[in-house]
Amino acid sequence: MSIGIIGAGALGSNLARAFAKAGLPAVLSNSRGRESLSGLVEELGATIKAGTTQEAAKADIVFLALRWVDLKKVLGGLPVWNGRIVVDSTNPVEWVAPNSPSANDPANPLAAYGIKAVDLGGRHSSSVVRELVPGARLVKAFNHLDVKALPEPHIPSGQRVLFYSGDDADAKASVRKLMEKAGFFPIDLGALDIGGPLASLPFGPLAGVSLVKI
Repeated sequence: MSIGIIGAGALGSNLARAFAKAGLPAVLSNSRGRESLSGLVEELGATIKAGTTQEAAKADIVFLALRWVDLKKVLGGLPVWNGRIVVDSTNPVEWVAPNSPSANDPANPLAAYGIKAVDLGGRHSSSVVRELVPGARLVKAFNHLDVKALPEPHIPSGQRVLFYSGDDADAKASVRKLMEKAGFFPIDLGALDIGGPLASLPFGPLAGVSLVKI
């Protein structure tokens, strides 16, 4: 089953590192073109290829590793999904400039991290993403851990846990199998409207929770 990663920032590059370490081939893309990825691809080895966003989106399992502010623009330019699996690894946060009002706003509990939460009007983030990928089988996963932990699924005390949720049983089974191949211990949080809010940063009760299966 082929893997595509749309976005090559901290999240996308660490997803690629995790898959490369497990020997899983993937196509990695960003908005600046494949040449901008040459150094990273050389670092990761033969299993990770640089491609266009359109090429990555043709994979059987497509990871969204984009900034929240870029989702609508990038996804709006892609062809229909035709039942392919899309993994929503995004979180509804925006980076703020150090000297901006949001960075110094006492009402922003995330100011110390240089981010602020996006106001979704009471919705959870994957319900928004679901509307941006019509025809896809959406799974929420790979979003709740510090991205720097993704290339290290095995640690001395055991396996890192990854949460996932979704409404299509076969899609979830495929993502679970991929997690296991990459070395993680998956935990199913149920349907998208239940599990999605639980593990979504910044305020989900399981957001940032780093469990280890011993």
